[in-house]
Amino acid sequence: MADEIIIAPNIEIPRSDLTFRFARSGGPGGQHVNTADTKAILSYDIANSALLQAALSEAKFQRMIERLGNKLDKDGVLQVTCQETRSQLGNKEIAIERFAAILKGALVEPKKRKKTRPSRAAKERRLQSKKKRSAIKKGRSGAWE
Repeated sequence: MADEIIIAPNIEIPRSDLTFRFARSGGPGGQHVNTADTKAILSYDIANSALLQAALSEAKFQRMIERLGNKLDKDGVLQVTCQETRSQLGNKEIAIERFAAILKGALVEPKKRKKTRPSRAAKERRLQSKKKRSAIKKGRSGAWE
């Protein structure tokens, strides 16, 4: 179990910066589920993270905040929950993996779209299919006997 979570080559978040809460997990589990707090809730304040602001340029940091928009609460805190296993430690590790995957995904720079034009043959095929479809529909109209 590493002491730091590697997000990118220059970004490592110490586990001590993560905040964990545990709650009762729903679902099947018999008597165990009624007594054990196995659901793990990981919290990390991204908006006020000095570590991320120092490691990323202002533009990349703002893009990351925008891409995480609906996952952050009004204070800029990212919360990841996990209640897949009946083990508190297992849920904690899965939540950490999800947290890392979310941050890695937010850091990926979107590719620029290259403008393309349809070829002459593609235009011709489209027009031919439209003519064929039109003929089929015209054939449907007419007097019924």
